[in-house]
Amino acid sequence: MSSSATDDNVSDNPPEGYVPSTTRGPYTTHNGPFYHKVTEDGFWHGVRIRQRHCNSRGITHGGMLMAFADGLLGTAVFRETKTVALTIRMNSDFLSSARPGDWLEGTARVTKATRSVVFCEAELFVGQRPVMKATGVFKLMSRHKGLDASEPAAS
Repeated sequence: MSSSATDDNVSDNPPEGYVPSTTRGPYTTHNGPFYHKVTEDGFWHGVRIRQRHCNSRGITHGGMLMAFADGLLGTAVFRETKTVALTIRMNSDFLSSARPGDWLEGTARVTKATRSVVFCEAELFVGQRPVMKATGVFKLMSRHKGLDASEPAAS
């Protein structure tokens, strides 16, 4: 299914507390627009699903969900370590689908960190319904330690 003219006219209408993410890389920016918020318990990323995010069956493409989860995992690693990291491995469990118009949001957390490798997990939701769970292993790039990121969404 290709993007329609109305796809770009969709109002994102993010939930309260979300602000636009503006420091993402070109690939992620192209897939957005994305939003984020920071709470006492951590951080959240969100996106309003559009037709261009979907496969030929009208549900969010698994690759889109995986890219979104990878950004969540990378953000969790950076927030915990203040170090840029590269994805070594990511495992995904698809639990349900998201459709155009749905607000997809997710969060992630580090489960273990060593001097060179970090393990983490992410959860994606539409409302209270789980859409995907992911785990990841990231390699810390020590030469990038301490880089300043103006947003929690630096992926």
